[in-house]
Amino acid sequence: MRPWAGGRGRLGVAVAVVLALLAGGCARPPAALRGSFPPTTVADVQAGAAVGERIRWGGEIVRTTPGAEDTCIEVMSQPLDRRAEPRAVDESYGRFVACAPGFYDPAIYAEKREVTVVGTVESFVDGQVGDRPYRFPKVRAETIYLWPKREPARVIYYDPWPYWGAYPYWGPWGWYGGVWVVRPHPHGRR
Repeated sequence: MRPWAGGRGRLGVAVAVVLALLAGGCARPPAALRGSFPPTTVADVQAGAAVGERIRWGGEIVRTTPGAEDTCIEVMSQPLDRRAEPRAVDESYGRFVACAPGFYDPAIYAEKREVTVVGTVESFVDGQVGDRPYRFPKVRAETIYLWPKREPARVIYYDPWPYWGAYPYWGPWGWYGGVWVVRPHPHGRR
C-alpha cells in the first residue's frame, strides 16, 4: 500500500471543495437572463416611476392564470443573487404580474415555484391580496425562467475516530462514534 493512499479520500474531498468554491465565484445567470438592468424595484414602479423600463425581477409564484392568448403569473418579488436566482428571504419585496404570450401550464408554473422574469414594465393591474386592494405592476415578459425545485440539503457526518464500548457513547470530550444527520432547513433552502 502506498503511504499516501489512506489520504486519497481526504484529498478528493478537498479538491471537490476547492472546485465548488471556484465555480461559485464565477456564478453567472443563464443566457436568457443576462444583461444590464437598472436597480428598479417593485416599490419604485408602484410609486409611479419606471413605466416602460426594462427589468429583471424574480421570486415565488403566487398564482398562474392562462388566458386565450397569453398567461399571467403573479409573483411575490424577492431579491436576486448573482445568478439572478431568487434568494430565500422571509419578507416580500412587493408583488407583480408577468404576462407572456402562449400557454404556461399552472401545474408546472405552480405556487411556490421560483421564477426570474425579464421584460418591460407595461402598466398596472388593480387586484387584491386577501381582502386588501393592491396595485400590481404589469410586466410584458420576454423570458420567464423557471428554476429547478430545490431539494433539501442532507449532510451526513460519520465520526472517523475509533471508539470503544457502547455506540455512541459519552466521553470526556463529548459524544463519540455514530452517524449524525443534519436536518434540512424547514423551507428546503440552502
